[in-house]
Amino acid sequence: MTQNNRPSYLSFGLAWLLGYGAFALSYGSDPPVPAALAGALLFGGLVLALVITGVGAARALRGAHGRDAVIGKLLAAAWLIGFGALSILIQAASTALDEPEVQTLLWPTGAGLVVGMIYLAGGVAYRDALQYALGAWLALLSSAALFLNGANLYWALAVIGGGGYLVAAVLEPRRSTAESGHAVRDPAVRSR
Repeated sequence: MTQNNRPSYLSFGLAWLLGYGAFALSYGSDPPVPAALAGALLFGGLVLALVITGVGAARALRGAHGRDAVIGKLLAAAWLIGFGALSILIQAASTALDEPEVQTLLWPTGAGLVVGMIYLAGGVAYRDALQYALGAWLALLSSAALFLNGANLYWALAVIGGGGYLVAAVLEPRRSTAESGHAVRDPAVRSR
């Protein structure tokens, strides 16, 4: 199954950069950006990125058969399972600790961890080193961001996380072109 992930990487990169950047600017006693606007930017950007990614995945899966079709369906289900499990974990931790700030910390960082782990799985399944590297970057960055306080957590997610997506978007056309050329020479090689 061949798929160009560039539109997905670009849309998620911009959503992270603008959304989490707006959250960083909405932090503090007299923020220049209202929290409601930051939430709308992040949520709207993520929804748009999910639509773009879903359309691309559906197109790529249209002609897929056998192993590739199963992998595509399992990875699609992994998004629902991962975010469902994250929601349960965050709600349970927030309730057990009786600390509402747990949700503020764990939603952005936990979401980055889940996304990173799914990209790791996709990278392995499709032998896609770029997707695997992006997954590792997002999983590690999002987890490490928990050590940061206040707006710095959001700046890290915006600049380093969003930047990671944008770097992957720049590298994606080169990877796709190189793999397409390789696939022509060796039809046994599967590329995504």
